[in-house]
Amino acid sequence: MSDVPSARRPAGELEAEVLAALWAARQPMTPQDVQTALGGDLARTTIATILARLHDKGTVERTRAGRAYAYTPTVQDPAGLAARRMHTELGREADRSTVLARFVSDLSAEDEQLLRALLGDGHPGTGPGPDATGPDATGPGPDASGAGRPC
Repeated sequence: MSDVPSARRPAGELEAEVLAALWAARQPMTPQDVQTALGGDLARTTIATILARLHDKGTVERTRAGRAYAYTPTVQDPAGLAARRMHTELGREADRSTVLARFVSDLSAEDEQLLRALLGDGHPGTGPGPDATGPDATGPGPDASGAGRPC
């Protein structure tokens, strides 16, 4: 067999490390750049594979940089990554209303209160925060109540 250690990393750990390096750099990075940023313990081909998988998931975009690609994250931080995953899961179901209803019904009281505040329920002038993305990220309409805004 190979010299691969028997203890494997948890799923997603390498992707998280690569994304952390990209976020810290704040500029496009090649697989070699990422390898250097991570301390050189991983093979460049391993990093290239991880970056290709992240690209396939839409988590990074790539542009040609000579013979290689340079990668830039399409999400700005771990919270943005979690939000993208939530959107992806929601998009997999035809009955979005039921999925959202079940999600909300399982929220803790604190999380429900936070969600209501973010949506503007009972808190006039409160809309999505500055980190929100997507078509609803512009905030509430002229009446500042958020009424009629799609969820």
